[in-house]
Amino acid sequence: MATKYLDKTIREIHIALMNGEVTSLDLVNEAIERINRDDCNSYEAKAFDKAIKKAKSIKKVDALDFLEGIPYLAKDNYSTKGIETTASSNILNGYVPLFDAEVIRRLSRAGAVMVAKTTLDELAMGGTGTSGHKGTTCNPYDHSRMIGGSSCGSAAAVAKGDAPFALGSDTGDSVRKPASHAGLVGFKPTWGLISRYGLLPFACSMDTVGYFTRCVWDSALITSVLAGHDDKDMSSSRKPKKDYIGAVERKESLKRICYFKTVVDACAPYVQESFYKVLDELKGRGYVVENYDFPIDLLDALYPTYMILSCSEATANDAQYDGMRYGPSGDESAKTYQEFMTSARTKGFSDLIKRRFVIGSYSLLAVNQHDLFQRAQKARRVIVNALNKMLESYDYFVLPASPFIPKHLNELSTKWDAKPEFADNHLSLANFGGMPSLTLPMGLEQNVPYGINISGRIFEDDKVLALGEEVEEITGLKNLHIKEEF
Repeated sequence: MATKYLDKTIREIHIALMNGEVTSLDLVNEAIERINRDDCNSYEAKAFDKAIKKAKSIKKVDALDFLEGIPYLAKDNYSTKGIETTASSNILNGYVPLFDAEVIRRLSRAGAVMVAKTTLDELAMGGTGTSGHKGTTCNPYDHSRMIGGSSCGSAAAVAKGDAPFALGSDTGDSVRKPASHAGLVGFKPTWGLISRYGLLPFACSMDTVGYFTRCVWDSALITSVLAGHDDKDMSSSRKPKKDYIGAVERKESLKRICYFKTVVDACAPYVQESFYKVLDELKGRGYVVENYDFPIDLLDALYPTYMILSCSEATANDAQYDGMRYGPSGDESAKTYQEFMTSARTKGFSDLIKRRFVIGSYSLLAVNQHDLFQRAQKARRVIVNALNKMLESYDYFVLPASPFIPKHLNELSTKWDAKPEFADNHLSLANFGGMPSLTLPMGLEQNVPYGINISGRIFEDDKVLALGEEVEEITGLKNLHIKEEF
């Protein structure tokens, strides 16, 4: 194929479709060709036949039908009718849903064509892209490095140019951290802005639909398609949708920005240099940019608080995986339901998931709830209150998305005894507070990307995206990805 259309942004592909330069079938076939050459272990299930059938039915693309005929990918924790959904866990092997997740339905109604489903850390519980039942998903920029998780396959695939966008999910940083490691735009909207119906739960108080694109405008487009109330999701907001695309095009950003010097100081020198260059450019454009002394003890509390709350919620949510309704069958010689379930879950879950369930179960024991689960809830409230107080004086908090480029896979530790660095965990602040949060490329080191993150007040997604457009203009790293060679 002379022209590689999937190397373009959504808007560029849309113009080509509208002008008759390419058809949806051409795009789907290009995506299939690229997916079949995957060398990063990015995929769980393929939906080629369905994609081809839908692409053939698309004859004309109108000016405002931006997603009509556009291929995309979905993280494999979204329910897809007639297509296996495993969440990269053996416990769900063979599970084929009878319905589509709401975001899948909305994308389909907008004309987008799902081509395949992507890998993740098992049940979305992980940050390295190494714990799925198909093994490790690596970074396409350097196969010896991690891509991050849990939305590892979606990040790797979009970075490789397999599709112009992909769905992920974000509970702690599971879209934004991989976006930083893959040179992509990763957006976690306000909690409740987009329906989670059909998203397999991890920790419901923090789970958020997210997505990867290669420019901020495309993220604004996806937000405009997916946002809006859904009666099937009790957490779905009834607030009216905003003009996300218009806000980006007009750069309708607010002007007061803060950052945390304590976090920046903990980053690699090349990250610090790039970050302060962006801030200086923003100052030159009329933004107020100031350091904010966010309490270090609250930053240190982020990781343990997150682990207790997320593991507790996951333990409750995943009790349904008992070997009868899903997953590998338990021991048929078992004399009780408990014995049967124990044998099925022993076979169906990895050691990492079992450890998380141990943390969650221990935290939820009546004897421990006060000292662990309830204290973690109180800590979360203290952290969120501190964030909200800060956002009375500032419109955004802007920080490096990660303190350094991703680690080599052989450097990853399986031990949990080392103290985690708050510079590598601060993205969970937006999950604690339900705030919109956007990561986009900031630079490359050793030809591997690293990103910058922008977070703002709840339901000011349009303003966060607008500032993202400004930063993208400053960095010049729009549509960063690895060009495929045919």
